Amino acid sequence: MSDIKAKILLVEDHATLSFVIKEALQKTGYEVVHCSDSETGWQQFMKHNFDLCLLDVVLPKKNGMYLASQIRAINDTIPILMLTSKNMDDDKIAGFQSGADDYITKPFNLQELLLRVQVFLKRTKKKEEGQTSFKIGNLDFDYKNLILKDGKTEHQLTQREADLIKFLCQNNNRVLKRDEILMQVWGKEDYFLGRSMDVFITKVRKYLRDQPGVELQTVHGIGFKFVYNP
Repeated sequence: MSDIKAKILLVEDHATLSFVIKEALQKTGYEVVHCSDSETGWQQFMKHNFDLCLLDVVLPKKNGMYLASQIRAINDTIPILMLTSKNMDDDKIAGFQSGADDYITKPFNLQELLLRVQVFLKRTKKKEEGQTSFKIGNLDFDYKNLILKDGKTEHQLTQREADLIKFLCQNNNRVLKRDEILMQVWGKEDYFLGRSMDVFITKVRKYLRDQPGVELQTVHGIGFKFVYNP
């Protein structure tokens, strides 16, 4: 079993191939949501918090490149691997331009697919866990010591405040769904925790309100977007 418990979106319209891929991923320890067209894939992406996307290029309705561009527009960190039977350079370039991180050309070895998935998940996890210090406008955020300070003021944060700010920093400039924040920071999702999250969002906004070029936006009906360039 994999030591990386991750949730994967698989969008593949070939019934036999999608069954084989899904079974292999599940046996390795991953949770898999399978869709056979891009529109359903987009709906599932908006409903769940995925760690990686496996998208076939040729799909019913709209192709996998279009779906990749939709996903990349609101999430610039999630790994996107394209499954394709094509081996043309132009197709690969178009896929990378749409937001794909890598290509796997059919037919492929399942072990190679599993290794590629593992590499991208480990890379993402390492990046997320490694950084503990962040620059937010004129503020220095020290996650390890729960401190947010500028030249004049120092705020001693609670663990939950620090966890929330760290998650926002790790996902700056992308739309974060409410349930995604709840699952990643609070560990589960329910109505009362959602109300608690709103209180913490208000607190974080107060800490950041005087920082130039920094804004914690509300995206109505979806969640929040932490806008800043470190």
